[in-house]
Amino acid sequence: MKSILIIGKVWPESASSAAGSRMMRLISVFLKAGYTVSFASTANTSQFSDDLHKLGITSFNITLNNSSFDVFMKEHAPQLVLFDRFTSEEQFGWRVAAVCPNAVRILDTEDLHFLRAARQTALKEKRNVLPGDLQSDIAKRELASMYRCDLSLIISSFEMKVVKEQLNMDASILHYLPFIVEDISVEQKKALAPFDARQHFISIGNFLHEPNWDALVYLKTDIWPRIRKQLPKAELHNYGAYPSQKVFELTNAKEGFIIKGRAETVQTVMQQARLCLAPLRFGAGIKGKLVDAMLAGTPSITTAIGAEAMQNDLPWGGAVKNTSQAFAEAAVHLYQSQADWQQAQKNGFRILQDNFTNTVHEKELIDLITLIQSNLQAHRTANFTGAMLMHHTLQSTRYMALWIEEKNKSH
Repeated sequence: MKSILIIGKVWPESASSAAGSRMMRLISVFLKAGYTVSFASTANTSQFSDDLHKLGITSFNITLNNSSFDVFMKEHAPQLVLFDRFTSEEQFGWRVAAVCPNAVRILDTEDLHFLRAARQTALKEKRNVLPGDLQSDIAKRELASMYRCDLSLIISSFEMKVVKEQLNMDASILHYLPFIVEDISVEQKKALAPFDARQHFISIGNFLHEPNWDALVYLKTDIWPRIRKQLPKAELHNYGAYPSQKVFELTNAKEGFIIKGRAETVQTVMQQARLCLAPLRFGAGIKGKLVDAMLAGTPSITTAIGAEAMQNDLPWGGAVKNTSQAFAEAAVHLYQSQADWQQAQKNGFRILQDNFTNTVHEKELIDLITLIQSNLQAHRTANFTGAMLMHHTLQSTRYMALWIEEKNKSH
């Protein structure tokens, strides 16, 4: 029986974040390929966690800096181990390598954390990202994690270029795997609410994610007042998981700026809106909210960061604008122009069809993993940098973890 263990920093919540949706899609890929899937995490589940048991997935709570994980790995001996981000690999990768050396180790980067951090720093300092920003401490940690794994999954074609061309990583340990969505049928498109049955604007995104919080404040202070001035009856409904008090304090009903909190289902609220606004000023990866908007037939106004690696050479399903004035003008125009709105909707459907409904990516992933498994020693021999980093990690991290474990025993 083929088996995979997924080690997650958190339990997947597909209704809360794009990362959760991505993880659930990955799980479905392995289930379809005939794998027995197990999921382990040091975190606690929440009321919003996906029901893994319903999918036949066994769940385990694991402990950080504790040799009980080694016993757990010996008992289960999975053929594949997938880490849901580089910090999970840092914590458990060396233990997996020591206890189950023949297990293929896979890292799902989700997005490149160091790229997002570099852009955030550049925004704060009001400058462009410099080459040196991509050699930060977090970049060194994340790239080291990628090298130590047998394969890293990259969600964005732009990020593939960054790691291959700017940071000279070997393509043999990288695999491009974008968001994959089901194709929208003609009947589903016809069932969507038309232009004149929709009203108001929507923004959506997990409020704990810093790029989303920055975009929300940017909307509130710079963009929405410009839109509202020209559309005095329009409202902006802001949805997202985990809203804090400071998020709710942004509500101003008189200005039509309303914090709605968690959406029961993304598609329900997205299909009611006429336009989606996503003025992201930093970030990385592929933006799940914009995929959701296209699936709902809802045109979007976003930035170059938001649309990055999503459209390729196709026209955007809405508009891409990088200044608050241009962003607001595009939003007002598309909100009022039925013909342009309908064309934007078609553009969105085309982007989905050409870039995100291609299940060839899934087959390529399983085929590549099978190939790596059959030539694991040669594959690792070709990645000397990874072997070197694993050697030093096994020494330094192992002794630090053992010290922490002994320290914990004394308390």
